[in-house]
Amino acid sequence: MKNFYLAASITGAVVPFIFFVDFFNAEGLLLTTFVSALFVNGAAGGFTADLLITSAVFWAFLISNRDARTWLYVLVNLGIGLSCALPLYLYMRARETELASV
Repeated sequence: MKNFYLAASITGAVVPFIFFVDFFNAEGLLLTTFVSALFVNGAAGGFTADLLITSAVFWAFLISNRDARTWLYVLVNLGIGLSCALPLYLYMRARETELASV
């Protein structure tokens, strides 16, 4: 599973990046335009709300588990997205478990 989590984290960074680059090339770099597009219709708004709630739950989980790298995962979540941050967390956790069992 460790390698799957690593591949998912990389994919979770690259795929959204492709969409964001396309959006910013077409619409410009205005943050207000980007935020407006997140809620442009019910489907986009529902997906955005789902992602924001899931990110908040992930952060609460990290804080409650007192993970030493909480700040890293929150920064990755904010800078890249949950699709990269969550698999990265799972990869690091699987790697630590593997190293501890050796």
